[in-house]
Amino acid sequence: MTDIDPSLLQAYPGGMWGLLATSLLLSGLAVALSTAMFMRWRSAAGPADEPLFQNTGPMAETARQLLREFEKNSGDHDNPLVSWTPDTLRRILRTELPGAQVIVVSNREPYIHNLKDGEVDLIVPASGLVSALEPVTRACAGTWIAHGGGSADKITVDEHDHVQVPPGKPAYTLRRVWLSEEEQQGHYSGFSNDGLWPLCHIAFTRPLFRASDWETYEAVNQKFADVVVEEARNERPIVLIQDYHFALLPRMIRRRLPEAIIITFWHIPWPNSEVFSICPWREQILDGLLGSSIVGFHIQFHCNNFMESVDRFLESRIEREHSSISYGGQTTLVHSYPISIEWPPAALEAQPPVEECRRKVFERYGLSDDMKLFVGVERMDYTKGIVDRFQAIEELFTNHPEWIGRLVFLQIAAPSRGTLPAYQHLHQECVGFVDAFNQRYGTDGYKPIIMLAEHHTQEEIYNVYRAADACVVSSLHDGMNLVAKEFVASRDDEHGVLILSTFAGAARELLEAVIVNPYDATAMGEAMMRALTMPAEEQRQRMLRMREIVRENNIYRWAGSMLQDAARLRKRNSIQKVTENPQQQNLGDNIVRMFDKRKSLMRDKTTA
Repeated sequence: MTDIDPSLLQAYPGGMWGLLATSLLLSGLAVALSTAMFMRWRSAAGPADEPLFQNTGPMAETARQLLREFEKNSGDHDNPLVSWTPDTLRRILRTELPGAQVIVVSNREPYIHNLKDGEVDLIVPASGLVSALEPVTRACAGTWIAHGGGSADKITVDEHDHVQVPPGKPAYTLRRVWLSEEEQQGHYSGFSNDGLWPLCHIAFTRPLFRASDWETYEAVNQKFADVVVEEARNERPIVLIQDYHFALLPRMIRRRLPEAIIITFWHIPWPNSEVFSICPWREQILDGLLGSSIVGFHIQFHCNNFMESVDRFLESRIEREHSSISYGGQTTLVHSYPISIEWPPAALEAQPPVEECRRKVFERYGLSDDMKLFVGVERMDYTKGIVDRFQAIEELFTNHPEWIGRLVFLQIAAPSRGTLPAYQHLHQECVGFVDAFNQRYGTDGYKPIIMLAEHHTQEEIYNVYRAADACVVSSLHDGMNLVAKEFVASRDDEHGVLILSTFAGAARELLEAVIVNPYDATAMGEAMMRALTMPAEEQRQRMLRMREIVRENNIYRWAGSMLQDAARLRKRNSIQKVTENPQQQNLGDNIVRMFDKRKSLMRDKTTA
């Protein structure tokens, strides 16, 4: 007999026999309702027992009961008033995905072991992806598969390349995958970051596509697929694939684990179909991603671009009403899941009061008490608009020279992808601009721009956030940008101004930020002037609302929304298995469509 989801069996009195009886009823019901059944929706979030069918009687009631059971566990979590915590995630796993194994796949690992002076040194990378996913994996007690690139990574794993993390309080398993230098160059530096990264960000840096890089990209994706299959405890894991490094991985896993729920989250923008057509392997990338059960993006705009690319380059059926793509006999959902941060952030626990943070930071950099401090925090990357914000400061000083000597901009720019020419050029451009700027506007005791091209811990970064008068996020194109949300979360004093690029996904949520066009240096300079002179009460009102948004839409809600959709797919697949003959399948498909319609409307209402 075909395997059936245990959670579906539990919904029926009599277990398997009850389910078989329901199947027989459905067979007759399919004929009776084939010409009379239609959907009627009074409200997106209406009660499950509203009249969905014109027909009455025991068979129609059985169908209604099946639909109610199909959606019964998810209603509470869809409520926007639910407080999203690690316990919420655990409850979803326990009630809606009992026994499910969660596997996370990313290129970057959450913990790195390096050798330093003969000792093993533990590093937690200051990465938006890591800070977002690490608390989720802890809550799910899952397995995280990532490239092991630390100099001591190999000596800290067991015979199965496993290490339990976090150190001192293990909550999940880190499985490391070993890549050669050639594999790293072709997969990570080459196709991923010389090709896909500039292609998707449209930041006026030409994408470079080399056949040798593509071959390595395929090989590394296959290596990770082999490890996922090896780590899977059964045929039905929940696999959360992260980012553009693994566009081919979903299809590779699907071939070997056809019943897995595969959710691929694309952390960067997706370009329009015209830009995407530049990629020589566009069809293969789309085919790979459509091996997913769900493809997720930060915002709906990127979902739309993805569906347009599929529509243009693959023979498929796009159902925009349900945000789904039918391709190769499989349906893939395409949804937006705005990523966020942990609330409250773990890095905030050890932070001293804001006044003390400010005093320490000002002492460290020799700033007088009456100065204003603006900060920028990101990787050294040409998509972040670092030079553009420096040019905005120059416009500010030109138009409002009274701020010369009274404003300091502290730029933390962690080194990134330093082997790539575009990043080397950016570093040189930033250093040259800062040196010339400080010579023009600085004095012996005053540097208007302090640039720190070095790595900082999360605790150090939060210390700077709390000391600042404003944080500037001037991304030229960004999927979300978590720096904006981290700054908001850090300000429990309810002060400080966020200056935020309209081209960052976060601008769709943090509407109380001062929104800017980073390509307009003059306007951005005026936005900085506005931040410098904004009354304390206005700062407080804006920060209160932004903190409310970040608190409600935290990382647990991001992960929980995907896990809920995974649970619904599991239940939908179970119903389709129960209704296996043509007459039953017609009814099962209608029930599934009704369920999808209701959930789509509820999603729209919740996020409106």
